[in-house]
Amino acid sequence: MRMPPGIVALIAVLMSWPALAADKTVVLDVKNADCVLCPPIVKQSLLHVKGVKKVETRQADQMADFMATVTFDDTVANETALIAATTKAGYPSHVASAN
Repeated sequence: MRMPPGIVALIAVLMSWPALAADKTVVLDVKNADCVLCPPIVKQSLLHVKGVKKVETRQADQMADFMATVTFDDTVANETALIAATTKAGYPSHVASAN
């Protein structure tokens, strides 16, 4: 069975579309962030990563490491880029949890 040329063209266009962007959220455990200026620096370093949409920082208590919750477009950014950004700013991090 032959498909009409219009259907073939439509299928070709649909198959060439890039993957739809999906937001992903990860929580980073951030080391060395032990002063009042550290969370804003961490936040800005993450916001400079292309694809990052939102960053929230928090600390459970004064003895705990800071946590950064980062929402990003997973077709543009990834966990490796986020970790590299905090590490370059002087705050090594690792993924604490993901969803």
